[in-house]
Amino acid sequence: MTSETDVAEALLEHRQRLWRLVHFRMHPALRGRVDAEDILQDAYLDAVARRAQFPRDGSHYLWLRLIVLQTLVDHFRRHVLAEKRSVTRETKNPPHSAENSTSLSIVGQLLGHLTSPSQAILREELGHSLREAIDQMGELDAEVLALRHFEELSNQEIASILGITEKAASIRYVRALQRLKDLLPKIPGFSPDDFPRSSL
Repeated sequence: MTSETDVAEALLEHRQRLWRLVHFRMHPALRGRVDAEDILQDAYLDAVARRAQFPRDGSHYLWLRLIVLQTLVDHFRRHVLAEKRSVTRETKNPPHSAENSTSLSIVGQLLGHLTSPSQAILREELGHSLREAIDQMGELDAEVLALRHFEELSNQEIASILGITEKAASIRYVRALQRLKDLLPKIPGFSPDDFPRSSL
């Protein structure tokens, strides 16, 4: 049977990747309320409680990744949705389904350098345009782009997560990345030089 030590060792081995995952996938409304360390600690406790499901032959990272994502959702519901229940009831697309999306995560990564108060308006305007551009890709292509380019998963890992072949994951990634590069210069006020080169 898997021990708590097994889980701890797996978490330690993949800590940097999981840290990157948290920073990429965390909803903006959750930032400032909890930090990555809080998420990883809670995910570890959940993983220990679920250690009977610890994969013997499969990917420990993908198992931990799923638990971390579920932990993010739990924190979002606890800290954000709990304070906005009345607003959520009146909207057709509540925050946990509409705003906590892949396109939002990609936009956050691309606009991460715009952090000063003077850039707040520009960030909001560009963010809206970027989301519209990314949404034009289609949900699956955007997800492949997020997994490969920003989470830095392998094609094999992406194929496992999305239930597609490795070849399909590779083709979709190349296509999605090119579409993003083609779309970004068409956005008013956007310049590729404004963003870190690692993002593109």
